[in-house]
Amino acid sequence: MDGEDRRLDPLKSFTVNSFRLDPGIWRDLVSEEESQVMLNSFFNTQDYWTLFIFQHPDSGLSFSLHFPKNVQTKVICVSKSGPGVLTKENTRESLIIQEVQGEDALSFIIAVSEKVTCPLLSNPETSSTWAAGVAEEALRFMGRQKNEALVMKAHIEGQTFLPHPGALHDDALHDDTQRLSDMKLLHSCDSMIIEWAELVSEFLQQHSSQPVLDGLKPLPSEEFNFWRNRLNNLHFIQQQLMSSRAQRVASIVQKAESVYWSTLRDIHRDVQEGLKEAEDVTLNLTGLQEKLEQVEQVEYQQLGANVAAVMEAVRQVWIRSKFYCEPCRMVVLLQEICNLFIQMSREFLRVEEVMHGLVSDPAPVLDDVRLVIRTLQTFKEAYSQCRTQLESQNQNQSWDFPSHLAFSHLDKFLTRLHSIQEVLCDSLQLRQLDQTVLSGVSSRMWTDVVQGVYQDFLCHVTDLSQSNCDPTDPDDQSFQLHLDQFLVQVSDLDRRLVSVLSRAFEDCCVSSSAAKLVQMFRLILDRPLIQDQLHPHLIRLVEMVLVELDQTELLFFSQREKSETFSRFSPSAAARLCWTQQLRLRAEDALNSYRTIQHLCVDSGESQLVLQRFQNVVDLLQDFRDHVRLDWSRQLDSDCGFILEQPLIQHSQQGMLEVNCSHKLKGVLRELRCVSREGDVELHPHTARLLTCRDDVTHSYLSLSHMVSCYNQVVMDVLQVELPLIQDQQHDLNQTLSMLQTNTWSCEGVQHLVEQQRERVLMFHSTVCKARANMNDMIGIIQGWAELHLLQHSGESLLGGGASEQSYRQIREEGQQLLLLTQVNRRLYGVEESSESWIRYLDHIDDRLQHGLFQLLLRSLRFLSDSMNPQTCRGPLVAVRLQLQETGSVFEPSVGGDLLKTIITDIYRAASLPARISMSRYDNLQESLQQSPDLIALEQEVMRHVVQVKEEAEHLRAGLDRYSYLWLNDRKEMMQEFLTYSRQLGADKLEAEEAPPTLKDFQREIESFHRLSREVTHLDDVIVLHSWLQVDLRPFRDSLLLIIHDWSHMYTEFLLDSVSDSLEQVSRRADDDDVDDDDDDDDKAPSSSLPLTETILLLEAAGVQLPEHLSAQLQSVAVSQFRSASFRGAFEGQ
Repeated sequence: MDGEDRRLDPLKSFTVNSFRLDPGIWRDLVSEEESQVMLNSFFNTQDYWTLFIFQHPDSGLSFSLHFPKNVQTKVICVSKSGPGVLTKENTRESLIIQEVQGEDALSFIIAVSEKVTCPLLSNPETSSTWAAGVAEEALRFMGRQKNEALVMKAHIEGQTFLPHPGALHDDALHDDTQRLSDMKLLHSCDSMIIEWAELVSEFLQQHSSQPVLDGLKPLPSEEFNFWRNRLNNLHFIQQQLMSSRAQRVASIVQKAESVYWSTLRDIHRDVQEGLKEAEDVTLNLTGLQEKLEQVEQVEYQQLGANVAAVMEAVRQVWIRSKFYCEPCRMVVLLQEICNLFIQMSREFLRVEEVMHGLVSDPAPVLDDVRLVIRTLQTFKEAYSQCRTQLESQNQNQSWDFPSHLAFSHLDKFLTRLHSIQEVLCDSLQLRQLDQTVLSGVSSRMWTDVVQGVYQDFLCHVTDLSQSNCDPTDPDDQSFQLHLDQFLVQVSDLDRRLVSVLSRAFEDCCVSSSAAKLVQMFRLILDRPLIQDQLHPHLIRLVEMVLVELDQTELLFFSQREKSETFSRFSPSAAARLCWTQQLRLRAEDALNSYRTIQHLCVDSGESQLVLQRFQNVVDLLQDFRDHVRLDWSRQLDSDCGFILEQPLIQHSQQGMLEVNCSHKLKGVLRELRCVSREGDVELHPHTARLLTCRDDVTHSYLSLSHMVSCYNQVVMDVLQVELPLIQDQQHDLNQTLSMLQTNTWSCEGVQHLVEQQRERVLMFHSTVCKARANMNDMIGIIQGWAELHLLQHSGESLLGGGASEQSYRQIREEGQQLLLLTQVNRRLYGVEESSESWIRYLDHIDDRLQHGLFQLLLRSLRFLSDSMNPQTCRGPLVAVRLQLQETGSVFEPSVGGDLLKTIITDIYRAASLPARISMSRYDNLQESLQQSPDLIALEQEVMRHVVQVKEEAEHLRAGLDRYSYLWLNDRKEMMQEFLTYSRQLGADKLEAEEAPPTLKDFQREIESFHRLSREVTHLDDVIVLHSWLQVDLRPFRDSLLLIIHDWSHMYTEFLLDSVSDSLEQVSRRADDDDVDDDDDDDDKAPSSSLPLTETILLLEAAGVQLPEHLSAQLQSVAVSQFRSASFRGAFEGQ
């Protein structure tokens, strides 16, 4: 049968569409030899009625003549509707094709057999044309097929189906005699009993340990499901055995005295015993099942607290169950519980996180691994406790089986976890090398070596993490191979680290540096190989600690009698105690250095020696401290008694106030503070009394110091003019302060008295300070005038003229502020305006005011003088303009004595702005200051500079008068002379002859004015005279250029008039009707004396353009002359 057989078309179409296959897959399937054999058996024989088409996960699309097992996907069931061979003609009518799920295929076969095939075969009309016996044989075949399908379906559902004899039908049940004599029926019943025995025996021989024997890792749930399904199936078998059909079969074999009657009774007995066993086991496993279900729901961190309850439930099963108390079953149950805990542990650890933790952060993963190990160890300990408890209670019920049978897989898992823990610990320890920096002579080189070790470790641990292995699977041996290789690589890294650490320990000269090195590599040093190699260096560190303790002891003996050893800022006794405390801390530091390696040293003798040496040093220091405390207590009591009898304040030799015994009192208070801090100094009566009120005494001392400081500040800083104003207040204050000179520190109410007097002194100090601050403000205002810019500048350097109004306003406002501040001070001092002391105070301020104004005027006049001095001036000070007027050139403003008079007047005016402060002086400040010799001398210096610059300015103006003829001469007269004599007449005016000007004369005059214009244009814009007077020549130059332009325009205007006259004459001649035939000169000029063409060219050279009307007139003349010339040429040709 090949792939072109048309009988396969219905199967091909249905299969390709159902499975959505490529047609090529169907062609490959039907071309296989095995497939062709099955297809021939189905299509060409009567032995097979059903064909199955399915997709197997491993082999792909397949055919089968029997129902496929373990197929969960859909199955195509192809059934025949009748016996016989299928041909091309009857294939479509004889085939029943249906798509069912894998688990529903058997139901489909059963349904087809019961509803379709068997009724057809039983119908006489259908089988009438068949050969004899064919229908009966086909019916028996379909019955066997249906029973096989029922048995297989029940098996898939976990049940055992007992098939019924095919000959046992309803019409054979009416006549018992006929039934007994029917050998076929008896044979059928015997066959069924044999099949029942096989099915029941096969089921009863099933054992829950089979998955374990098969090498699988079953869970407790499979054990529970096994016994629950066993119980249900036994009930199902019992129901079948008690059914009417089974009872009829029993009745038949019993009456026939069949040898299989005993077999049937054995089946009933075995089923009943199996029911008892299954019910007992299921009942006793229920408690364990519930407990395990609860355990599976809790967090893994709480699993360790529940394993004991799980083992107790297992023990109860062993004790209570009649059938389950067998070692083999208990071993299986424990193995399944171990498998459950292993599965929970692997889910908790997660393979990806374990492998990723090796590279990123091993600490959390290490904690999880340790938690899992503790939890599983707790489970094993709970097993041991239960086993011991069973042995102590009843020897007959003890677990006498070897423990390794139950925990072999768990022990392998724990071994793997310990390996993972070791790797994680290595990773965590070696990660400490990251960012490690060593110090010493060759620190850079050794640090690079350590970093190289760290980088190599990262490479190794990365390779291990990238291996495609499951580290939590104890059966995966490939991970163990990678792990062994990794451990070898880590051992090599340890040897490299030993060489670096050995050199680093050799460079340590004190124990603290070695201790820091140990602390830096604390995890690395715990590694056995490194610890063993570095043991000599650790012994050397112990020796260094002993040496430092000896040095501390020697330092104590050598320095204890030297006073310069102790701090100068603390009491001697307190400093000695502090010194001894520092020595103790030094000894403790050495001891702490030893304790960093104490866990690495196994020699207890060295440890005892270090502790003993440290205790000797501590005892020595403690004895010294006790002696110092005793002496300090006695001396301090004497000092406190002296202080309590001293008055509070006293007058010094300079007349100032001071706190009595200030230095000694501060020293006692400082010692009391040290005593309170020490806490173990014996207190004598005076010391105890002063210590109880130390805070009050300290506060009073600070208040007295502040009060005395304020009082002395007023006395020392007072001005002579201020002293009469405060002497009454000072006298009253001195009388009240006398109380403080008679009271001692032992008197009652000292603190209240001090506070009371302090308030009065502070009030007095505040009043004087406010008045003095006002005085300083007034002095600041007055002194600020000396820095005031009184003169106003325009631009960057030129003086705009006069003083600034803003400066005037500031002086006037600050003068009013001075008057206001004096009135404030009068109220502060509390004096009358008419008092003599107040009048002198105002005169003092007025003197300062007058001096300040003098400095302002002096600075302003000196500024003028310096700015006008060529050696000191920085630029122009005053600006004037040279202008050309009808009378000639003049300066604006005028350069003369009045040039700076206004500015000087404005400067002196500033002295009249502030009002006088004094009540006894009435003269004007400006008038008095103008009489100052210094100011008069500066003013004369300024005027001298003005005279000098005036002479230089006149010289400049005289130099520019060479152009005066341009604005002084009458242009009309000068033009008339030129037209008459062709030049400007001078002294030879009477002897000159008349000569009309030619175009060359006009050209000469015009060019002379152009040269003059260029000369004037190049005059400087600004000229600075005497380094301070800026003269602006631009107004003069602009006016002079206008005059020169007027002169030049006068000549060009004459020429334009000449051109205009000439054009008018030419136009009149062109209008004449008579043509002079004898006139052969076509270019004859008009009656004007100047040639027209040359005149126009001269004007163009001078930059003068013809007006529009002259240009139009010139064009008209040119056209007329052209026409006239053409007419004459035509006449002459005739």
